[in-house]
Amino acid sequence: MTNYKGNNRLLFGMILGVATYWLFASSITAGVPPLTHDLGISSSVVSTAVSITALICGVSIVTAGSIADRVGRVKITQLGFMLSIIGSILCATAQGQTLLILGRVIQGLSAAFIMPATLALINLYYPGEARPRAISFWSLASWGGSGVANFFGGAVVSALGWRWLFGLTVPVALIGMFLVKGTPESKVTSGEKQSVDYFGIITLVLALLSLNLVVTRGRLWGWSSPIILSLIAAFVILFALFLFIERRNSAPLVDLSLFSSKGYNAAVVSNFLLNMCAGCLFILIPYVQTGRGLTSFQSGLLTLGYLVAIVSTIRVGEKVMAKTGARLPMAIGTLLAAVGIFLMALTFLPNAPYFVAAFLGLAIMGVGFGFYATPSTNTAVGNVPPEKAGSASGIYKMASSLGGSFGVAISGAVSTAILMSNNTAHNLAAGLGLGVSVMAGAISLIAVLALVPKRKRTEENERKAA
Repeated sequence: MTNYKGNNRLLFGMILGVATYWLFASSITAGVPPLTHDLGISSSVVSTAVSITALICGVSIVTAGSIADRVGRVKITQLGFMLSIIGSILCATAQGQTLLILGRVIQGLSAAFIMPATLALINLYYPGEARPRAISFWSLASWGGSGVANFFGGAVVSALGWRWLFGLTVPVALIGMFLVKGTPESKVTSGEKQSVDYFGIITLVLALLSLNLVVTRGRLWGWSSPIILSLIAAFVILFALFLFIERRNSAPLVDLSLFSSKGYNAAVVSNFLLNMCAGCLFILIPYVQTGRGLTSFQSGLLTLGYLVAIVSTIRVGEKVMAKTGARLPMAIGTLLAAVGIFLMALTFLPNAPYFVAAFLGLAIMGVGFGFYATPSTNTAVGNVPPEKAGSASGIYKMASSLGGSFGVAISGAVSTAILMSNNTAHNLAAGLGLGVSVMAGAISLIAVLALVPKRKRTEENERKAA
């Protein structure tokens, strides 16, 4: 085991890696109209291009985390950078749907490799008080990147064009690769060679792919259609088979013992639900444009309070955690997120008061996310044994991707159902769609209060409690 301790160079390199997904890959929503026009493709194809990156990341990130544990976290991080460059070049040079979709798939794989591997490196190379600080800056690229994506995307598309959303990723990824280069390798070492859990990989990926298709395509194909019902059955059978395989495998893809920790369960569950809350932006931004008459740039300006709030409070959450433990800042964060989205859901207000409410709501939600980010991530990976760090990080980040997918799909289904019965009821549709995110935030608060320990525990106590 190396005595190497992480420095700011490595940390900045990992931050750039996370930013290639959360900032650059997620900002494509701002370029949808010109992209559709330039490539001459349908809106349904563009919608697939927007969502497929998160889908691929969500279904493969646990596998990628487990691979990183065994192959090497530095190698897998660098592979993620290379995939980001390849995917971005394909998207930037696309002249039709084929290269665009392929590039977006590769971007999803890139994120799946980078995120759990970098979190595992933080867990190993930033011990003691250095770890919460490193996680805070890592979270700035993750939660903060999602906050700036709408404004950043709108500015880049307006000034340079949609292709630059992908072109700018390449130099950022190259710089990140350079900064990470030379870091001592980190991987699970044992006396005997461990076999790859191929059956676990196949069953988990197929199960999660089936679930994602149900969530994202249920409204389009019909919730009671044979296809959706078959996919639900496939998910149940494949996931049950996956659990059966993992319990009997000496080197499982996912170590199920991770879920014996209440704190880890709370971090994963609340992270899933709070990322459902983040789906409120996919309701709010189109609504203020179609229902309230804002331009894409003006709607991006509406999110500036969210961006400033989340970036300025992430380290506050870290400091509160150091004094009180993770429970208080996680509870404050989930509560503020629900309150902020509630203000956005007041769609019965006239334009001026509503814009004020939405701006304040986004800012309050940003403060909530800022308080929550570091304590939650530290709870999920801070006390995990080094040999399980990649797998634990992969599960935690999978909850992010799947939570976002569920949030967008459920909120969108509620909103669309209202508009199908009355195509002029934009206020009601948006209000109820945002209400889904309010409920997710409230349930997340309950999960935190029920599962996160009331006082800080040392790693030894946490293991005893598990």
